[in-house]
Amino acid sequence: MNIREEMEKMEKEILSPFACCSVDSLGRDLPEEEDDIRTIFQRDRDRILHSKAFRRLKHKTQVFIQPEGDHYRTRLTHTLEVSQIARSIAKALRLNEDLTEAIALGHDLGHTPFGHAGERALSIRIVEILEKNGRGLNLSKEVRDGIQNHRSSGKPKTLEGQAVRFADKIAYLNHDVDDGIRAGLFREEELPAEYRKVLGFTARERLNTLIRSVIFTSRGKEKLSMEPIMEENMQGLRKWMFQNVYTSSKAKEEEWKVDGMLKLLFSFYQEHPLEMAEEYRFLLKKGEEDGKEDPKLLLDRIVADYISGMTDEYCSHKFMEYFVPKAWEKD
Repeated sequence: MNIREEMEKMEKEILSPFACCSVDSLGRDLPEEEDDIRTIFQRDRDRILHSKAFRRLKHKTQVFIQPEGDHYRTRLTHTLEVSQIARSIAKALRLNEDLTEAIALGHDLGHTPFGHAGERALSIRIVEILEKNGRGLNLSKEVRDGIQNHRSSGKPKTLEGQAVRFADKIAYLNHDVDDGIRAGLFREEELPAEYRKVLGFTARERLNTLIRSVIFTSRGKEKLSMEPIMEENMQGLRKWMFQNVYTSSKAKEEEWKVDGMLKLLFSFYQEHPLEMAEEYRFLLKKGEEDGKEDPKLLLDRIVADYISGMTDEYCSHKFMEYFVPKAWEKD
């Protein structure tokens, strides 16, 4: 029995009967020889960590566009916070931490530059498909399901995916409140009293309250949930944040520029597809040769993929290159 098989045996003995054990995975679309040390979910986690899409997260805005200061969240720090919260939930409920971590680390791959403003302007396709010149990361079905269903409207099939779904909502609400206070948009005392009374009077208290609610409401159950009063107040605070930060605060006044910039870049690459990076030109050529998709839809999808993979800085650089006149000097 090798190390991987020992870990798979240990999972069966230790994990909850509702957990997704590595040995029970539905596998990958393209079968691979098993590793002698790592389980399938550990390999997925490592592939995500070493992907180009994961590295780009550190240069992508979470909520506030190009804030001054070093302590605001990026997509990368958000992802790490989601992973920490999700693993805390998984450990307490005896779920598969490796599967949980892989889903959490991959849940934001492929997000557009400039945070939520960018998401509204372009559709997003999971970056897994685009890694390695279209070969993708060949992730397990369980990890892909968790990544694709991490949003509020999604329904992950595994409890590990459900843990990430809750962790994502808990993380972004609490760190957005923290960043809003840091940005001077409001003070802690200005948050609605009814929500603070239930959830807590500090960021630490609110995180602890929400995480504990998921854990103690979900113990011994086939589906993760949160106490209704906690979920109601979390949604109420989220609604308050939308009204006061996400859509109407001073820090968001520049978002209309992001929308215009992304749309102009989209139109530019539609007309000049050869200006895209080599790997995306390869995907376009491959799709054209296959002939299975309408050429216009194929081009639109590849262009959207290319722009969604850009970091904030690279996106701004390309916009300046294509649309801002350069200074010239007489010879």
